Amino acid sequence: MPIGLESWSLARPEIFLAAATALLLLYGVLRGEVATAFISVATAVALLATAVLLFAPYREGTAFASLFIVDRLTTTMKALVLVGAAVTLLMSRAYFENAKAWRFEYPILVALATLGMMLMISANDLMALYVGLELQSLALYVVAAFQRDSIRSTEAGLKYFVLGSVASGMLLFGASLIYGYCGSTAFVQISKALLEGRGAEVGTIIGLVFVVAGLAFKISAVPFHMWTPDVYEGAPTPVTALFAVAPKIAAISLTVSVLMGPFKPLMHQWQQIIVVASILSMALGAFAALRQNNIKRLMAYSSIGNVGYVLLGLAAGSEKGVQSIVFYLAIYMVMTLGVFAVILMMKRKDVMVESISDLAGLGRTQPMMAFALLLFMFSLAGIPPLAGFWGKLYIFMAAIEARLFWPAVLGVLASVVASYYYLRIVKVMYFDEPAEPIDAPAFGVSRAVSFAAAILVTLFSFAPQPLSLIAEAAAKGLFR
Repeated sequence: MPIGLESWSLARPEIFLAAATALLLLYGVLRGEVATAFISVATAVALLATAVLLFAPYREGTAFASLFIVDRLTTTMKALVLVGAAVTLLMSRAYFENAKAWRFEYPILVALATLGMMLMISANDLMALYVGLELQSLALYVVAAFQRDSIRSTEAGLKYFVLGSVASGMLLFGASLIYGYCGSTAFVQISKALLEGRGAEVGTIIGLVFVVAGLAFKISAVPFHMWTPDVYEGAPTPVTALFAVAPKIAAISLTVSVLMGPFKPLMHQWQQIIVVASILSMALGAFAALRQNNIKRLMAYSSIGNVGYVLLGLAAGSEKGVQSIVFYLAIYMVMTLGVFAVILMMKRKDVMVESISDLAGLGRTQPMMAFALLLFMFSLAGIPPLAGFWGKLYIFMAAIEARLFWPAVLGVLASVVASYYYLRIVKVMYFDEPAEPIDAPAFGVSRAVSFAAAILVTLFSFAPQPLSLIAEAAAKGLFR
């Protein structure tokens, strides 16, 4: 079947990013390490330019024999991923230069991972889904171990690779079962087969369980979360920031598209799995972080808990549920980028520190930095009227509308427990005796990101309606 111009037009952001990445890679190979600074900036510009291309001009439809789909939901999620990847890339340079590990391959790998995420989000077929997932994963395995002289970084990359390979195998096995019982890998054909009763229900459900297990690994949902704390702690801090934002948003978007799209007829079956995963993730994220002293490891458990809230919105299986997910993810991205920007500024005698106790007295020695972190911690805890409160409120309202009363109650209780370790950081900053002071942060990308994130959190706190309208439009794109 010939591929028309319509297909190429719909995929122009992905084509642009792929072409830009290939050219930058060629430039880096020819010029060597002297090209690193230019390539890092050019890659970030290419990522942001790709985000602009998503909307100028905005078009919807399917492409490449319905393997690829563009709608409001996919476009919104791609925009979040691209912005998140660009910001983390800009924050990376100072860290890697300080560690003497700054090489031009890093921004190229980030761009390739982002391209994989975009293909995942727009996947309209199980095979397209797998190709996008593997393009993302292969690049991320390398960046996790990018700091080759660090044993922790190498260990993080190896753990992520081994467990990620198992998860990919499970997903592929599930896809093969679904193909065998439904007769197609295309989402539209799978949905049609299930509605007509042609998909043998038990075999299809077993295949779906394997697919969901593979996706649950990518989003760090319990019980497939085991890689998260070690990889978050061991990977270079800018890579941890990337993991916490872009791949998570892409994988959640894909999970929503798969379960609310072709497998919507099996909602009563997968809803039970998602509810259990949601409750377990919220509980583990709340309790396991209570005794953590490493702030990166604490953020790993925080991300697991936040995935639990997102899964609760998915379990609602409604337009309101999807709207609450998009709204929550946008706020979560801003809060998380802000926290990691502050973590990247945590230096003592020009050496990175990661312990929560290192923040002692920060409120007196670096008041602006401490206030920004206070804002992010209060927002992550869901304290009204901050942005995180509105995100959780939308999730719980969607769950209650879907009559998921007990999961919503357990989610509120988990949020209360989680508040302890967020508030503990605030207590250490403002009430503990000052430790050896942290270096005054130089004006740079991390400082600018923390400042911008603090402003956005404040804006979302007192004017959530514009973001809510964007989330509503994205959700309607899936339910038309």
